Parts: sequence; C-alpha cells; structure tokens
Amino acid sequence: MKRTTEWIIEKLIFISGIGSIVFVALIFFFLLKEGLSLFASVNVFSFLFGVNWYPISEPPQFGILPLILGSLLVTLGAVVIAVPLGIASALYVAEVAPKWLSEILKSGIELLAAIPSIVLGFIGIATLAPFLKNVFNLPSGLTALAGSIMLAFMAMPTIVSIIEDSINSVPRSYREGSLALGATRWQTIYRVILPAASSGILAAIMLGIGRVIGETMAVLMITGNAAILPTSILQPVRTLTATIAAEMGEAVSGSEHYFALFAIGIVLFVISFIINLVADFFMNRNKKRNKKK
Repeated sequence: MKRTTEWIIEKLIFISGIGSIVFVALIFFFLLKEGLSLFASVNVFSFLFGVNWYPISEPPQFGILPLILGSLLVTLGAVVIAVPLGIASALYVAEVAPKWLSEILKSGIELLAAIPSIVLGFIGIATLAPFLKNVFNLPSGLTALAGSIMLAFMAMPTIVSIIEDSINSVPRSYREGSLALGATRWQTIYRVILPAASSGILAAIMLGIGRVIGETMAVLMITGNAAILPTSILQPVRTLTATIAAEMGEAVSGSEHYFALFAIGIVLFVISFIINLVADFFMNRNKKRNKKK
C-alpha cells in the first residue's frame, strides 16, 4: 500500500512538471501564431528598430524601439536602486541582526510582495510623482524615474530573499576561518561571505530584473506613457507591458494592430526566458559549488 501511494505521488509530480512545460510551450506557440502574422506586411527590422509607434495612423507605424528603450531604462533604474538596497538588507538580516529581529524583518520584507501593484501605482501617483515634480522642477512627475523607484521596491522581496538564502548557504567554516586569521566581522562579510555567495547574488539580480521588466500596472500608471525615444530618466516613457495592457482592449481582432501587440508579447517572452535561463544557470552553479565543498 505504501509503495502504491508513493508511486501515485511520484507520477502526479511528474505529470505536474510535464504539464508546466506544456503550458509554457502552448503559450509561446500561441504568441507565435498571432504575432508572426504581423510580419506578412511589416518588416521585422522596422518593427524592432522603428522609432514611431502610431498603430492607428494612416499608414500605421509599428516601431517598438521607444518601447524597448523605455522598458530597459525603467528596468535599469530599478536595478540600480534595488540591488544595493537588497544586498545591504540581506546582509543585515542574515549576518548582523539578532535572530528575533531577523525573523520580524524577513516577514516584513516578504509582505512587500503581497502588496498589489495597482496599489503601489496609486501610491506613486499620489505621493512620489508630485514629489519628483517639485524636486526636479518638471512639468510632470510621471517619469521613468518614478517607475524605477516603485519597481525597485517591488523587486526587493525577491532580491533580498534569494540573497539571504545564498548567504546562509555559505559554510560556517568560512566565517570561522576568516575570524581565526584575524579578520574583522566586516572584512569577513566583504572579502569572504559576499564572494562565496556571488552566484546566488547574481541569480537574485537576474530574477529581480525579470520581476521588474514583466510588471504592468504600476508602470502603466506612473511612467507617463509617452511612446518617444527617451533621452533622460526624468522623461515620461512607455514600456512594452504597458503598451499591451493599454491597447489590447482597443485593438480590432485580426488587425495589424492586434498582431503587433502579440509580436510585442513574443519580444517580452524571449527577454523573460533569457533572464530566467541566466538566473537558473547561476543558481545551479552555486548549488554545485557548495556540494563540492
């Protein structure tokens, strides 16, 4: 009876794993089916590197370079803010804070992930955008910087949790050996623990980037939604995800505009796949290295 139960559980886990792969493959094939139809009438190069996104003009123009650059600018800004804060927070939680305080901080950081993005968008519109407008004397506070700041806090739980796990996985003998050789606590953290946890830190950064670049509602609300080539982080921008969310309800099914939005989905899918692949590579590399030690 016990063996039969174990066999059933194993098969269910196997089916669940295969099902996840099948669902991802079906999503990708659906995107290909709808998105590739655009390129029967639009050149791939002009789609990826065109500077004008005017899908309902005559003739329509489907250049997504401003959208790609807008997404990259907001993502880069969020990473610049989130990564130092995430590393510092993870180090404090894992190495510095007392155990009772560490548990409280871990719970608080994880609760950040439970806040709906639309709520953060409202907070950004009500507080952050007016603040940036006044500080930088801008015509509008709805800029790439506002989006970067909000997305940085959305990526923080992912980054902090993974970096903390990576720091905790560093063998205790590393710390003891460093301290025994006369290193201070901070020298041990900087020169021993961080290098040893570098693979996990890189994986956390990549997953944080994936979290940020796929966000929709917050960036739709607080980045200004201007489909122009950005020259400054203090300009309004439009991202790939915001474009899909804002225009899919208005696009006529079967039109070039409709197919163009699915083609943007293909670009997003490929970017997210590459980011997750790189993150998985670094995480597995870290696990293998720890096993050898």
